Amino acid sequence: MTTLHPTVERAQGLIELERYDQAEALLGQHLAEDPGDVRAWVKVGYCHLNTQRPEQALEAADQALELAPEDYGALILRAEGLIRVPSRSWREAEPVLREAVRIDPHHWYGYAMLADAVTRMSVVRFAQATGARKIEYHEFEHVTREAADLVSVALRLGPEEVYAHEVAERIAGFSGNSKAVDQLERAILRIDPTHSEALAAQTRKAADAPGVKAGRAADLYAGGLAAAPDSDSMQRGLDQATYRMLRGVRWLALLCLGLAGAMTDLFAVEGEVQRELPLSLGQRLWYLVPMTAIWIVGALLRYRRRRTGVRLNVQSLMRRGRWARLVVVQAAWSMLCALLIAQVPWTDRLLPQVLFWAGLTPTFATIWFDRKKAC
Repeated sequence: MTTLHPTVERAQGLIELERYDQAEALLGQHLAEDPGDVRAWVKVGYCHLNTQRPEQALEAADQALELAPEDYGALILRAEGLIRVPSRSWREAEPVLREAVRIDPHHWYGYAMLADAVTRMSVVRFAQATGARKIEYHEFEHVTREAADLVSVALRLGPEEVYAHEVAERIAGFSGNSKAVDQLERAILRIDPTHSEALAAQTRKAADAPGVKAGRAADLYAGGLAAAPDSDSMQRGLDQATYRMLRGVRWLALLCLGLAGAMTDLFAVEGEVQRELPLSLGQRLWYLVPMTAIWIVGALLRYRRRRTGVRLNVQSLMRRGRWARLVVVQAAWSMLCALLIAQVPWTDRLLPQVLFWAGLTPTFATIWFDRKKAC
């Protein structure tokens, strides 16, 4: 192993602390005194890469390679710079990575990055050669065979490295091997429990499994967001699950509306005598008992059992989503109509019937229409 100059070692420590500007300044002073230090040029290049300056990183890699054309670290730096510069590509990085693997055949990262490059470029070459706009899963297995072989070496050399598993998961996904994808996602989460993409994928699979209700799905997404709070896909999943929960509230309101209509015998049934109006105070108050039970069991208890993140998201979604607000307004309107029907001592059924249809029609008209609307 090459011994690092003490200044380069200090700069490496600053890089690990993400203090890239200080590391770059320190390395600049060192290179002014010793411009032939290959390791210093490589570290400068990574300072540039981590501060979104890939062109300067390429220049640093070229300086290092001019001093040591077969330096593994400089070749990897050059490859990473090539894929970051908008005008360059993985096509240019591929031969650089093949050279890196030739020089150091025992380092996992070169194989993993080369497998990534070969996957991308193999698909492009196959599409260009065949003119195919869409590649079938069975064709991907043939197209990505070399990449699969390379990534298997990367996994053998770096069994605990996330990037190697990410590349393997991408290749398995291209080939339609869902079982392998699932295993690799679980392996990634074993190594890094906060890995955003793997966590989102596993959470989505659990939430979309047959028989999983909206509340449980919301809990799963909230749990995933607790581990990876910056995941946009899991936030969208939580919003959708929360919206499904809110849509369920309307059914509770419609049930209460139907119960109010049944209690007051709003509609005549052949062979049965309708109740006399007005209903007694005791009958009207009795309606509040089943209505309260419906809301406590159907909404309040289910809401209180949810994770804190879900409860907070209900409030947040009602502020952000117009369809979510509409759902709540419709439920409230149906409940208002139900209470008016059940609690006012009506002497005639015409007005309660109007209220019944007024509470039912607007809600029922949209209850199927907004099923897949954005929350």
